[in-house]
Amino acid sequence: MTIDRFQNAAQVLIEALPYIRQFAGMTVVIKYGGHAMVDETLKEDFARDITLLKFIGMNPVVVHGGGPQINAVLDQMGIKPRFVRGMRMTDGPTMDVVEMVLGGKVNKAIVNQINRQGGKAVGLSGKDGGLIKAEKMKIIQQGGENEPPEIIDPGMVGRVTKIDPEIIHTLTSRGFIPIIAPVGVGEGGETYNINADLVASCMAVALKARRLILLTDVDGVLAPGGDLISTLNADLASEMIAGGSIKAGMIPKIEYALEALDGGVEKVPILNGKRRHAILLELFTDRGIGTEVVKTKTS
Repeated sequence: MTIDRFQNAAQVLIEALPYIRQFAGMTVVIKYGGHAMVDETLKEDFARDITLLKFIGMNPVVVHGGGPQINAVLDQMGIKPRFVRGMRMTDGPTMDVVEMVLGGKVNKAIVNQINRQGGKAVGLSGKDGGLIKAEKMKIIQQGGENEPPEIIDPGMVGRVTKIDPEIIHTLTSRGFIPIIAPVGVGEGGETYNINADLVASCMAVALKARRLILLTDVDGVLAPGGDLISTLNADLASEMIAGGSIKAGMIPKIEYALEALDGGVEKVPILNGKRRHAILLELFTDRGIGTEVVKTKTS
């Protein structure tokens, strides 16, 4: 390594130092999904980054998705996935696959990758220790002109009713990194498939996290002209949703981000998980790299 490269590396550490000091002891909830869970290099980067956060004194908590992996198994079984407003229609056989893939294959793979990097990860389902309580969700889809809204039954799709953070606090206080599959349990013991962004938002509020990071496959929220919006406050976000500038799969992410802010989370960065070390670049550099959703305008 040349002297210039040493100096560049030193400059990176110097820039990161005040953030490392500021974030010591901070809980951060990361929603892990999209391309970052598929590409082998990005998966390894993610495991290293999460391990680093723990080593420097932060408390990372990971909530993961697994849509492509679920679809692959459903395809092998000849079951065609169906979605309404971004929610997977989940009948009994689909729920069996969701629980098997999320709580088994995907969750354990993430745990293994972090442990290989020197971290101490522990895999959890929302059913473990009563972590995530849920109830059945009904989807209301607006009808056409002069048509009433339609209430759609998505099957075993749930919404979070309660998070019991005790098991998470116990794990993080003992140096472990919780890796959570977004599956919840109803009052009668029934299993529910829950949107991972929703679980991450509720988990951040329950844990009093200062940051909720949402990894996606896009750079963040774009202005109508196509430029990246670096800071998005709640009022502007609501205006952009109403005006159609924020649409499709970004709408629920923004809605869950706003719910997290209302629950006490300070900021919700939305980052492109296809960029290597996106989490570190967001947390430990002066500029950040994605869209930071905040509750009010910043001066």
